[in-house]
Amino acid sequence: MFKALLLEKDDAGFRAGLTTLDESRLPGWEQADVLVQPEYSTLNYKDALALTNKAPVVRTWPMVPGIDGAGTVLESRHPAWQPGDRFVHNGWGVGETHWGCLAERARLKGDWLVKLPAAFTPRQAMAIGTAGFTAMLCVLALERHGLQPGDGDVLVTGATGGVGSVAIALLSRLGHRVTAASGKPQEADYLKALGAAVVIDRAAGKPLQKERWAGVVDALGSHTLANALAQTRYGGVVAACGLAQGLDLPASVAPFILRGITLAGVDSVMAPRARRHEAWDRLARDLDPALLERMTSEVPLVEAPTVAERLISGQMRGRCVVRID
Repeated sequence: MFKALLLEKDDAGFRAGLTTLDESRLPGWEQADVLVQPEYSTLNYKDALALTNKAPVVRTWPMVPGIDGAGTVLESRHPAWQPGDRFVHNGWGVGETHWGCLAERARLKGDWLVKLPAAFTPRQAMAIGTAGFTAMLCVLALERHGLQPGDGDVLVTGATGGVGSVAIALLSRLGHRVTAASGKPQEADYLKALGAAVVIDRAAGKPLQKERWAGVVDALGSHTLANALAQTRYGGVVAACGLAQGLDLPASVAPFILRGITLAGVDSVMAPRARRHEAWDRLARDLDPALLERMTSEVPLVEAPTVAERLISGQMRGRCVVRID
């Protein structure tokens, strides 16, 4: 038996709560070949949507949410994993179509797992989570385009969120001058402590504006992304990874054809293994543990649904670790 957050939806409505389940309820060995004990999970925006039923994230009911997990392998039928190995998991549709890691047990595919870097504890790995992993993928996208420190300011939107907070910490440590865009002016001190040189509002503007940014990390989409594109300098690059503000993009083609900018889409859910290993290796090298701790809060498993409501309503900042015990 193990404790888990269980999401149910039927004629009686939607329910999310902590319950006790038998291990036989886990996905079968034919679906996943490694049994793990998550020690920590986390709350990403997608987790919060699932826990609050504010968007159709969950595709199969009932569902144990939790797209991220870090802990210990208990049993394995995969050649790369042995009992006692330490793992990190991000994405792969877990918490959407496959039972996830907001539980004391999970059965996952060995091909989905990454060895826990020696630089991190399971708690630190979940303080990073999919949000921080995505931020690193965005930084790698900017670097593949050729962006270097000294090329010009880099804008980070949704700056107080998980992706934004980690992106600021990474970019500033790598030597970039970072401008943080946020709708929360009261969080300016927090953002500057992470490494932002300037904090601005995320107001919208014309389709083509004064050139300001050599690079952008955007986690919001919609009008904020359109505004960032309009302000990106000639030859610049915008890494887009989120849709917290909306799926739409009310933008013009002018920045692309008149300034030759690049819009690079960043996906963390199905990122190939080689890129995952590269991202986690870089996180171990480039992310300051002290800044990671500054942006991290912790809650027990039973409080995750309540915290999810706060995250959706914009009352959270940084990263939230969920303790599984």
